[in-house]
Amino acid sequence: MNKLGLIAGNGRFPFLLLEAARAHGLNVVVAAIKEETDPEMNARAEADAGVRVYWMSLGELSKLIETFQREGVTRAVMAGQVKHKQIFSSIRPDWRLAKLLLNLRTRNTDMLLGAVAKVLGDEGIELISSTAYLEPLLAQAGVLTARRPTEDEAKDIAYGRMVAKAIAGYDLGQTVVIAAQACVAVEAMEGTDATIARAGALLQAQGDVGDTTLARSLTVVKVAKPNQDMRFDVPVVGAPTIATMRGAGATCLCIEAGRTLLFDREAMVRAADEAGIAIVAE
Repeated sequence: MNKLGLIAGNGRFPFLLLEAARAHGLNVVVAAIKEETDPEMNARAEADAGVRVYWMSLGELSKLIETFQREGVTRAVMAGQVKHKQIFSSIRPDWRLAKLLLNLRTRNTDMLLGAVAKVLGDEGIELISSTAYLEPLLAQAGVLTARRPTEDEAKDIAYGRMVAKAIAGYDLGQTVVIAAQACVAVEAMEGTDATIARAGALLQAQGDVGDTTLARSLTVVKVAKPNQDMRFDVPVVGAPTIATMRGAGATCLCIEAGRTLLFDREAMVRAADEAGIAIVAE
C-alpha cells in the first residue's frame, strides 16, 4: 500500500489531512513536531494501524529524512502551522539544518521552507501540495454568510486587499486589519489571531482616550502570497478565527477564493451569522 509522509504542525489541519489520506487508502507516517503537534496524534495512531507517529523537535531535519527513508516514504506533505517565532528563535538546528540556514540569502519563511523542500527532494522525498486530498475545503468565490459586506466594509476590503498583497509579497504576513480605510494592524510573526486581537486592543485604546479617529468596526483581510507555494503556509480560517474577530469587534472577513482552506465551514459560518459578521471570498 502507498505511504504518505505527514509533517504535522499545530491545529486541526494535520488531522483533517490525515483523515483524507486514510480515506484514499494511504498509510500515513507522521513526523510530529514536539513544539507544535497536538498530543492527540498519539491516540489517532493507537486507533488506526495505518498511522505511525514519530516525534521530533523542529530542528531535527536529519531525523525527519531518516525516518521517512526507513519507512519507505517518497511523498510527503506539510500540514498545520509552525509559529514563525518558533522557526526563527526557538529552533535548535541539527548539522543538516544548520548548514541549510547558513546558506540562506534571507531568513524568511518561504526561503527556509523552500530550502527544506529541496533537501527532501534531493533525498528522494517529494513535498507535495498541502491542499492535496483537501481541495473541497478551498473557498469558492462569493459571500459565505447571510449578511453581505456593507458599502463601508467593501471599501475597507478593497483597500485591505491592496495592502495585504503588498506585504504578502515580502513574506511579512498574510493578514491586515482595516478600519475606515486605515490600516490598524499588519501581521508579522505573531499569526493571524494575535494580529486581529492586537487590532481590537488598538481600537479599544482609541476609544478609551476619547479619540474617535478609528471609531469604526474592523475588517479583516487575509490573502495568499502573490506567488503562493501551495506546499506550505497556505491561508487557513475556521471557527476560532470568527471567535477572535468577535472578541476584537471585527465585523467583516475577506479571504482569497481558491487559495484559502476553510476548516469546519458550517460551524464557522454559523458562528459568523450569530455574531453578525460578513464573510466573503474574492
